Amino acid sequence: MALAPQEKPRYSSEQKSKKKGLILVHTGDGKGKTTAALGIAFRAAGNGIRVAVIQFIKGKWKYGELESAKQLKTPIEIHQMGEGFTWDTKNRARDIEMTQKAWALCKEKMMSGQYGVVIFDEINYVIDYDYLNINEVLEALKKKPEMVHVVLTGRNAKPELIEVADLVTEMKEIKHPFKDQGILAQRGIEF
Repeated sequence: MALAPQEKPRYSSEQKSKKKGLILVHTGDGKGKTTAALGIAFRAAGNGIRVAVIQFIKGKWKYGELESAKQLKTPIEIHQMGEGFTWDTKNRARDIEMTQKAWALCKEKMMSGQYGVVIFDEINYVIDYDYLNINEVLEALKKKPEMVHVVLTGRNAKPELIEVADLVTEMKEIKHPFKDQGILAQRGIEF
């Protein structure tokens, strides 16, 4: 959409050349949050940028993206730190313990200076479930190295996180094959 003649752009010409590590949030009730984040990972890898993906909930499942990262010999590390969805584990204390371990790894990778992109997959869920304090996450994001890009995925992103993000994308469910037709998750599409 073109700006009306009297409107000014939201950024100055000086800002047009500014570069910094971005904070990106993929949230919403629709599918595709992790998939979009992994698209960024593969795009970064294609540009020779090292990527660390820390998954808070996904555990022992086999995902196609794990195999692709290995087969393609990408500079993408994927760390599955969870033990499955909370409705599977039914052990809040253990879920909190696993969340804390995953969060420690997130901070380590983000602050190491070895990665251009770090992805905190499904972190919004564990924040929403009160397994991880939002203020702790915000504090860590403030301290991240200037040129590190951070992607945070999961439903129910907190307003405070949306506020500090540079880019927020909401995936909205319109139609779902399982909910609408009883079609199970498909290999190559959902895992």
